[in-house]
Amino acid sequence: MNHQGYQDPQMKLAAEVVQSFTGIQRRLLEFTRSNAESLGLNVLQLGILNTLYAAPGLTLKELTVRLSSPKSSISLQVEGLVQAGLVDRVISETDRREVKLSLTAEGRQRSLQSAANPRSYLAMGYALEQLPASDAESLLRIHQSIQKLLEEYASR
Repeated sequence: MNHQGYQDPQMKLAAEVVQSFTGIQRRLLEFTRSNAESLGLNVLQLGILNTLYAAPGLTLKELTVRLSSPKSSISLQVEGLVQAGLVDRVISETDRREVKLSLTAEGRQRSLQSAANPRSYLAMGYALEQLPASDAESLLRIHQSIQKLLEEYASR
């Protein structure tokens, strides 16, 4: 959307900020996609592996919440990871209706490989190194404030 057409200066600024966030997010996603593809995965599959590495034994529902993705998408990707031998389904000992997800040895290895080459983090680290430390700290503080305010707005 062309933000030049806004008459209200606050709306014009809001549009510029949203477009800035979108551009940064797009670039970081490209780095993450490249990392995932180097491991034979897509971004969501990489997210699943890394989430299960950090929190083994999650259910499909818990994984869906953590990744903020639709259950159908997570379920489809988990099935692919099970077929690829990267994720195991384990029936809970306490509730036979509950299925826990865990990584296989190969799944753990892929997660560790992704952590060894975190292109989005490396790229952001490079960008932040080019800024004065006080600017980087201010940027993080401002982003955290904006995130909190957006949450407040969403709950109204």
